[in-house]
Amino acid sequence: MGDQALWDRAAEGDEAAFSELFERHAEAVWNHAYRLTGSWSGAEDLTSTTFLTAWRRRADVRLVRDSALPWLYTVAGNAARDEHRGARRRLRLIRKIPDPPVVSDHADAVAERLDGEQRLREVVDAVRKLPKSQRDVVELCLLGELSTADAAELLAVAEVTVRAHLSRARARLRTLLEEK
Repeated sequence: MGDQALWDRAAEGDEAAFSELFERHAEAVWNHAYRLTGSWSGAEDLTSTTFLTAWRRRADVRLVRDSALPWLYTVAGNAARDEHRGARRRLRLIRKIPDPPVVSDHADAVAERLDGEQRLREVVDAVRKLPKSQRDVVELCLLGELSTADAAELLAVAEVTVRAHLSRARARLRTLLEEK
C-alpha cells in the first residue's frame, strides 16, 4: 500500500496506518536528521519531533509523488533550524558561566568517532552558511538523498533551478570546507 493511502487512513485516525508509515520511513528520517545535526541524540530527538508533527498535521499533509519522505525531510529540516536557533540562545547564556576543567580519558575508538562527528559538524556548519535556496536544495538532495525532480516539486520550482542551486552549493561547500 502506498504512502498516500496510509496517510489518508491515518488522517481518519487509523493509528496502525500511521505506525506503518513510521516503520517505513523512521530510519531514513533519522539518517537525514543525523546529517543535519551531526549528533546521534540530536537525530533521535529530531526524528521524534518530525513524526510527532506528522501525527498532528496528518490531515493537512500534501504528499509528493505518493511519498511521505520529502515532506518528512522538510519537517526535519525546519525543526533542525528551530533547534539551532534555540541552541544559539542557550549558548549565549552558557558563555556567561565559566567552563569546568576537562579531563580527557577517551579510548582510540571514541576519538575516531568524535573526529568523524566533528567533520560532519563542519559540513553542517558550511551548509548553514549557504543562501536559503541553495541550503534547501542541499538538505533535500544531498543530505536527504531526494531526486532533483522530487525536490523541485516540493519546493515548487523548475527542476533546472534545483540543479543550478545544487551546482552552486557544491562549489561553495568545497570552498568553505577547504578553508578549514
